[in-house]
Amino acid sequence: MADDDYNDMDMGYEDEPPEPEIEEGVEEEIDNNNEDLPDTVEPESEGKGNEEATQRPRKTSKYMTKYERARILGTRALQISMNAPVMVELEGETDPLEIAMKELRERKIPFTIRRYLPDGSYEDWGVDELIVEDSWKRQVGGD
Repeated sequence: MADDDYNDMDMGYEDEPPEPEIEEGVEEEIDNNNEDLPDTVEPESEGKGNEEATQRPRKTSKYMTKYERARILGTRALQISMNAPVMVELEGETDPLEIAMKELRERKIPFTIRRYLPDGSYEDWGVDELIVEDSWKRQVGGD
């Protein structure tokens, strides 16, 4: 095909609206009318949200579920296999899953588990706060 077969028309999408032309020397109007926004932010409400999340009594169990345990171990083993720093002393272990299990037993995994509740809220639990049962039914940790 020759260059003269193409027209100078826009080859954009048909449903795409045309771009508005901007005139030179004309500044855009900035809408400074913020009627629905408060003038000041109350410092009490900002701090109160953080306090409620930390001081509310928790509704969920303090036991780690087998699904949480599987996800924590799998995620941590993947991180270790990708050369993440190990949080425990190694005694000849080379398997990332074994290292992750050792970290979990010693409660050194730096993860937070977010448990969603039916009302849409959630609770955050640190791995070190939860009671973990090994597959041998041995309890590890807990408060």
